[in-house]
Amino acid sequence: MNRKMIGKVLSFLLLLECLFLLPSALISIYDGERVALRAIFATMVLSAGAGAVLWLVCRKAQGRFYARESFLITTLGWLLLSAVGALPFRLSGEIPHYVDALFEVISGFTTTGASILTDVEAMSRGLLFWRSFTHWLGGMGILVFLLAVVPMGKGGYSVHLLRAESPGPSVGKLVPKIRQTAAILYLIYIALTVLCVIFLLLGRMPLFDSLCTAFGTAGTGGFGIKNSSIAGYSPYCQTVCTVFMAMFGVNFSIYFLLLLGKWRQAVRSEELWVYLGVLLGTMTVIATDIRPLFPTLREAFHHAAFTVSSIMTTTGFATVDFNAWPQLSRSLLVVLMVIGASAGSTGGGVKCARIVLLFKSLSSQIKRMLHPRSVNLVRADGHVVSEETLQGVSTYMSAYCAIAVVSFLILSLDDLSLETNLTAVLACLNNIGPGLDMVGPTSNYSMFSDLSKVVLMLDMLLGRLEIFPLLILLSPRTWKKAG
Repeated sequence: MNRKMIGKVLSFLLLLECLFLLPSALISIYDGERVALRAIFATMVLSAGAGAVLWLVCRKAQGRFYARESFLITTLGWLLLSAVGALPFRLSGEIPHYVDALFEVISGFTTTGASILTDVEAMSRGLLFWRSFTHWLGGMGILVFLLAVVPMGKGGYSVHLLRAESPGPSVGKLVPKIRQTAAILYLIYIALTVLCVIFLLLGRMPLFDSLCTAFGTAGTGGFGIKNSSIAGYSPYCQTVCTVFMAMFGVNFSIYFLLLLGKWRQAVRSEELWVYLGVLLGTMTVIATDIRPLFPTLREAFHHAAFTVSSIMTTTGFATVDFNAWPQLSRSLLVVLMVIGASAGSTGGGVKCARIVLLFKSLSSQIKRMLHPRSVNLVRADGHVVSEETLQGVSTYMSAYCAIAVVSFLILSLDDLSLETNLTAVLACLNNIGPGLDMVGPTSNYSMFSDLSKVVLMLDMLLGRLEIFPLLILLSPRTWKKAG
């Protein structure tokens, strides 16, 4: 194991986190928030100092590293950035309990949006910005950002880092060089975010609110800066969020193909049509179901579209309390929690690509049982899907179910309702945020014990990192020397 190379990459991440905190510090200076500024500045010094020391120790690291080191860098990097990123909340006293502060920042980086805050508007603007900015950083991936801006040298390991952090059953390069792929992904991400900010500003949303809302929309995170989430803004701004949430739930390779003018190849994506079909179909069904709750069909469809877009892309913003909707609508929302957005997007969940492959694999298996001698290959977008990819999907789903069951049983120790515990686990494991009952859109996660919060934090990380990197970190075999 190339430990020094791992340390070198982690040092870059700590130095980057110092820079990431700078906008929050400037906002605190502008607003005269002395306590928040001291907390942010202390964290910046700690992050920069620790990063510098680690870099000095590991600066001469050389050699290649492969999948094992990449998985470790991904998991350790996210844990380290979260541990440091929670300090401004704790040091300022705005979130006095460190476990709560860690819960909040892990929820931010993993773009979950589950919060322990009972009064968001009481928080200083500098820390509110940092809280929302963690969504944007975690949306596309912190290591993807590192690959895009920091020359990593020759070593053949960049592709492993990209695969370890990027969501989906399989990850490929958009262009031959990994650094260019990472840069393209972030340029598309930045362009769509800026576009979202512009449209929100056109709706007369204040600049600070527009930035924080765009960060949550782009990262599909869902941290609001108002206690009412997005309900206090105009229907126009809510519609902007609806559209952009749906856009950020699309595989970013589709946008790349569109930029290249390869329209036919882009529209051939089966996952894209499944995603759009489920999104629009569920909007229609729920709008019909909740029609009696609203004065007009237009208003019912407006809130149904926003909520479906928010839940399926795992953003978690809310305009109304969907916890009070009829049982059919709430059940459909739970199903959407699991399905999630597209692979290669900033959304969470199981991903539409996996759902498509699961159904195709099931169909192939049934045909094989009926005709044992026949050859039944699983195809996606006109290409044969490898057995390795299909096995990976099956393994992922097995691990997903096992983690969900164990987490649900541990949360049951808090003696809350079954609906609360189950949807809390699904909301965190799928990086959504709000669930139902006591963790609905008008509630928060403050009532859970520290043990349950730790379990939910692990669920958030497992969901965002697609389970395997964290399991590899915990496996004893990972740390054994090759014999």
